[in-house]
Amino acid sequence: MSKSFVIGFPRIGEQRELKKVLEEFWAKKCSFEEVLGVAAELKKRHWEYQRDAGVEFISSNDFSLYDNMLDTSIMLGAIPKRFETLKNEELYFSMARGNSSYVAMEMTKWFNTNYHYIVPELSLEDNYSLNASKIIAEYNEAKKLGIKTKINIIGPITYLGLSKRVDGGDIYELWSKIVPIYEKLIETISAVDNEIVVQIDEPIFVKGLDTKVLSIIKPTYDRLCKVSTNIKIAVVTYFEHSNEATKVLVHTPIWAIGLDFLYGDKNLNSLEIIASSGKKLIAGVVDGRNIWRCDILKTLQLLENISKTVKKENILISSSCSLLHVPFSKRYEQKMSSEIKEWLSYGLEKLDEISLVSKLFFDKDGLSEAEKDELRKNAQANESRKNSNLIHDKAVQQRVKNHTKLQRDGDAAARIDLQRELLGYKDLVTTTIGSFPQTPELRVARSDFKSALISKESYEAEMKKYIDECVAFQEECGLEVLVHGEPERNDMVEYFGEQLKGYGFSQNGWVQSYGSRCVKPPFIYGDISRPRPMTVEWITYAQSRTNLVMKGMLTGPVTILNWSFVRDDMSRGEVSKQIAVALSDEIDDLQKAGIKIIQVDEAAFKEGYPLREEKIKIYEEWSVRDFKIAVSSAKEETQIHTHMCYSEFNDIIDTIEEMDADVISIETARSGNELLKIFKSAGYKNEVGPGVYDIHSPRVPSAKEIVEQIEHLLEVLPKEQLWINPDCGLKTRKWDEVKPSLKNMVEAVSIVREKLNA
Repeated sequence: MSKSFVIGFPRIGEQRELKKVLEEFWAKKCSFEEVLGVAAELKKRHWEYQRDAGVEFISSNDFSLYDNMLDTSIMLGAIPKRFETLKNEELYFSMARGNSSYVAMEMTKWFNTNYHYIVPELSLEDNYSLNASKIIAEYNEAKKLGIKTKINIIGPITYLGLSKRVDGGDIYELWSKIVPIYEKLIETISAVDNEIVVQIDEPIFVKGLDTKVLSIIKPTYDRLCKVSTNIKIAVVTYFEHSNEATKVLVHTPIWAIGLDFLYGDKNLNSLEIIASSGKKLIAGVVDGRNIWRCDILKTLQLLENISKTVKKENILISSSCSLLHVPFSKRYEQKMSSEIKEWLSYGLEKLDEISLVSKLFFDKDGLSEAEKDELRKNAQANESRKNSNLIHDKAVQQRVKNHTKLQRDGDAAARIDLQRELLGYKDLVTTTIGSFPQTPELRVARSDFKSALISKESYEAEMKKYIDECVAFQEECGLEVLVHGEPERNDMVEYFGEQLKGYGFSQNGWVQSYGSRCVKPPFIYGDISRPRPMTVEWITYAQSRTNLVMKGMLTGPVTILNWSFVRDDMSRGEVSKQIAVALSDEIDDLQKAGIKIIQVDEAAFKEGYPLREEKIKIYEEWSVRDFKIAVSSAKEETQIHTHMCYSEFNDIIDTIEEMDADVISIETARSGNELLKIFKSAGYKNEVGPGVYDIHSPRVPSAKEIVEQIEHLLEVLPKEQLWINPDCGLKTRKWDEVKPSLKNMVEAVSIVREKLNA
């Protein structure tokens, strides 16, 4: 008997097929019908993989051409007014990416993951209406293949909680407008088949809700459950425990509750009330967020513990969350060490783990010989990982233990005065965040070099040619602090992972970040050290090509950690400290080589925040400690920058101040200067580079637009404190978008400076 349940499945395709066809479509090289054709083939393949693995509850509507929150906005008819004249795919992709006339909707991180969602824009005056066409069509697609699916939807409380109210006020005032649309959706679904399981994702329940929000859970699910008798509603949470919400949910007519027992071990405290309610428990016990092979015997012990309270017949075995957050399959990893590969499990492998755990839990005597062999292999792999000499490095452990310099020298204000005098930059100084477009030629050259198809000399000549072009363009454009463009870097974390001992990397470990954007996170399997300098040669070459200041570019310890798959046999804080000590050596080498500004990006700093308030202080303590350790080798005259991606800074401004970076650049273009106001109200004294245009959209902002944006910034902070830069790195954009945008940015600064000096 298999009672297995998968929360959701990766949708980009095992060879990134969806990414490729979307980018062809956006480049006008293929039709939208071709996009839909690839999507249909991927959905079919993904359903079949799950069916063949023995998964009982397979999802439909977990697939998306861009983002499920965006799909939910379309389903609800929650279309911002600026897009209301658009239709179909033009409407959909314009909301996500913007167009020549209108800026895209805001994008931010999905809880504490590296996945980004499109933030809904809601208003009390808007009228919402149901569009269930995608949901029904996808269910019927699977049904025609002989596969009966559950239907996944994002829950109304999570949808509201992750939205922004464009007319001000409490977002939950819109509950009475949104819930009736969900009722109509359930009614529409009920007409499609005799009995359907509807999985309603409510991950916001794990954040610890206030009384007001808790009070709407019961009326919401009482109403949704009453719509139809042939719909079984499963409310699913993940990433943490949801004990407060679970206490309410058990008193509603829902069929099942999904809980994450790996990242929310306190969910064990809810077992008694679930057992007394008689509801099904969807037990998230196979890790949907990390790539380590499941320890099946340990997992079975956890399930046996759960079954002491909840009856076995009421338990379904599940992934801890959607498998969207892990790569597709490790079968394409042909260059990886065979020993390390045995320790890993990607999406397809996790399907087999869920199925095997389910069979062992419910019918251990009914295993086939192949399944018994897989169980033996699982035990051997987990034992190998515990004892391998690849993991433990006593020299690293001792050095980190003895590292005593915990922060750099000098007072922040005195450092800035010294740096401005030595570097000689103007108010509203212009720069970029770091990367320039990754062209097909660069990718081919890196791939050919890795495959030994070209020599090291040829590869380096190609990279240096690109650096020369980047430097020349920046000088011609009028930028004042330059970057080398990062042509040698495949990814801002993977690049460093490949050069650090204790890190592993994959050939095909792609994970969706947003839309067609995929990242290939490295993984930390052992103690971390830096055998040799990682960036010095490239940065010093770039500096030799210009008399202007060239920034050194590093990824910070917390971001390297948060954007990697991290070993689970050591605390994250301990791993982060090892990375920080290694980076402090790199910073020392860069400044000794004459580099005067070093940017240490902490793009994922906020992303790593615990979802429960009681855990935040511990995270802040070690994450700030490790940023300061990383930059502790910097002299007072070496200017340290950092960059942070989309974040709500209100609750962490004191923590940012404690990091003590000389300059912080932040993404603000999609949110006006709202994010910046907290820096003023907190009395932040160090320098700030708010993004003046959105790099996640292909549109080119005019100089006039950027002038207006800078003037808005000047309403908040004085010119002496401001740097002017794009929102983020430019690697995902094309040169024909980047060049006019940066020229317009420099022109805008010139106009504003003239106005200020008039």
